[in-house]
Amino acid sequence: MNSDAAPRRGDDATATATSADLPIAHAKPRARRTFLRTALAGTAVLGGGLAIGTFPADAEPAGRSTGAARSSSAAPRPSTPEAALKELSKGNRRWRTFKQRHPDESATLRKTLTTGQHPFAVVLGCIDSRVPPELVFDQGLGDLMTVRSAGEVLDEAVLGSVAFGVLELDIPLVVVLGHQSCGAVTAAVQADQTGEALPAHIQYIADEIAPVIDHRLEGDARITAAIDANVRLVRSRLAAEADLAARVKTGKVAIVGARYDLTTQRVHLLK
Repeated sequence: MNSDAAPRRGDDATATATSADLPIAHAKPRARRTFLRTALAGTAVLGGGLAIGTFPADAEPAGRSTGAARSSSAAPRPSTPEAALKELSKGNRRWRTFKQRHPDESATLRKTLTTGQHPFAVVLGCIDSRVPPELVFDQGLGDLMTVRSAGEVLDEAVLGSVAFGVLELDIPLVVVLGHQSCGAVTAAVQADQTGEALPAHIQYIADEIAPVIDHRLEGDARITAAIDANVRLVRSRLAAEADLAARVKTGKVAIVGARYDLTTQRVHLLK
């Protein structure tokens, strides 16, 4: 299990953006079942006093063009939850403003990564082809450990993969990333409404999502609310894992939930 650190990039951004410019916005929680409110209570701040939605976001340095390489001056990878979230914040801003740099792809970096890796965040996301974490957060080789399943659904393999990143590679941040128009959540809501069984193993995914469906809502509102509630449920389940919870308690790790909006390419952190 190799966790050798790879050289990382510097970031010249120093100006602090206003709240209106935050690349990862703070999204208000949507309605969901009462028992879920109880189950997820107290998970808005997870790890080291990291308040969701309050991290700093730097403005883009002037003169950087799309596809530009990162600064050649190597800097340590983010080693705290706050620093990791800030790095993702800046990357998502580059992505949604079409100033992505496609970093950490050089020949030198590729050679270095043959001897080890040191990613700074685990992103548990959906399999949807429109939401690749490395693009959404404008990161490169060796930066993120990504785990993807339909609807971010957890099973033993997914849990083990997330745990590997945190426990073996000392990754300080876990992001559960849902997204607008999630097909898995939509299928779960529709199956719940019709009572029809889904084919093959897809029913398992729907069954895992079903507890977050709010039957007080109708149509698209029910699907949208379920997308966010599902992220919160997965986040709470990860935070309840004993080995992960121990690191959260000491502030070494934060587990946050977020939603990617296809229409704006913006990531919103969820309470």
